[in-house]
Amino acid sequence: MWISLPLPRKLPAPPGTPPIKTQKRGATILPNFVGLKFQVHNGKIYQDVVITEEMVGRKLGEFVATRKRFTYKQSKNK
Repeated sequence: MWISLPLPRKLPAPPGTPPIKTQKRGATILPNFVGLKFQVHNGKIYQDVVITEEMVGRKLGEFVATRKRFTYKQSKNK
């Protein structure tokens, strides 16, 4: 298991604390991360991720999309 984050506090973060910014999408989510907010980089911007019990053991990058959804272009001649 690979973890390269500064280990957050054991207690849940009080409201108003800034989220933890990281570019480490391959970092494993640990049980003491539950309830914390992370901002994970998707290659362009940082997206917010709130850690829940179901996410423990998975990677941070699994919860942030790196590609835009495809949308059909609207034609002006309808």
